[in-house]
Amino acid sequence: MSLKCGIVGLPNVGKSTLFNCLSNAKAQSANFPFCTIEPNVGMITVPDERLNKLVEMCNPRSVVPATVEIVDIAGLVKGASKGEGLGNKFLANIRETDAILHVLRCFDDDNITHVDGNVDPVRDMEIINYELQLKDLETVDARLAKTLKAAQTGGDKTARLQADVLQAFKNALEQGKPARSVQFETKDEQRFARDLFLLTNKPVLYVCNVDDASAVDGNKYVEEVKKALDGDNSQIMIVAAATESDIAELETAEERAEFLEEIGLKESGVSRLIRAAYALLDLQTYFTAGPDEVRAWTFLRGTKAPQAAGIIHTDFEKGFIRAEVIKYDDFVTLGSENAVKEAGKMSVEGKEYVVNDGDIMHFRFNV
Repeated sequence: MSLKCGIVGLPNVGKSTLFNCLSNAKAQSANFPFCTIEPNVGMITVPDERLNKLVEMCNPRSVVPATVEIVDIAGLVKGASKGEGLGNKFLANIRETDAILHVLRCFDDDNITHVDGNVDPVRDMEIINYELQLKDLETVDARLAKTLKAAQTGGDKTARLQADVLQAFKNALEQGKPARSVQFETKDEQRFARDLFLLTNKPVLYVCNVDDASAVDGNKYVEEVKKALDGDNSQIMIVAAATESDIAELETAEERAEFLEEIGLKESGVSRLIRAAYALLDLQTYFTAGPDEVRAWTFLRGTKAPQAAGIIHTDFEKGFIRAEVIKYDDFVTLGSENAVKEAGKMSVEGKEYVVNDGDIMHFRFNV
């Protein structure tokens, strides 16, 4: 399942440093704008203690964790929607992602220049959001003119529905609101809205990049961001990218654990951020577990059993008969698949079963 998060922000806010920590790929980072022009892409392993526990219990010959794709997109600047700073190229890169990690600079450092002269994360956030909204408004206006003509001259019901969706987006964008603030009731409206691929209709997580001393509790800049986003239902995460870079350089898990304990963190910001990105994409995990392989399979929340089976192989979905399901907690508590069966804890589910996060699945099929 190829879904990806794009890391965006103004130049020099720490995007590439954070990306390097996430992926262990060395995206170029330097103290001047547009250092990163082509997007860097990394496949990131999703930390999951459940997978580690299953590996410990099954002692398999191979292990395959869940992954999420992260894209480091070059820094946007004011005027990007009109092509400033190679803006159109960057906006196109954002359009190809499914969710946005919006990095905000929340630290002072005289050695790192700010493209606008001083640190102000709320202003930075508004600059990027404004540019994305302008581009979306341009997209909506162009589409609306054509759709209204079809709705009015031909009496096309589909065109009328589409025009209503576009008008709702136009109203919100002209008020300075993102497209995701508009909610639609019918599936047809929701499908059309999604197929427009508007930049501000993507889910967003604001990542406050702070200094080492603020890694645990944040600082005044983080508080300003929280205040600006009050009532917006947006998620915020605090990460110290420079600290994460230091952690990534440590060779052993023990050294990393000691470092985290010293600065007052239970786990690295990178681990928290990867899981948040996974959740932002509305992804969940089911497992297959045995002596040959323990594997985490990624699926969209709400997926039914046949479609979940199809993630393994299309034949599994075509010839789906049933799914044998063990809850993760039951497997861990009882210690083995046989013990779960003897306790009557394994359920047999049909085509309408909605797979739950953490399910251990075995599919029966016939092609």
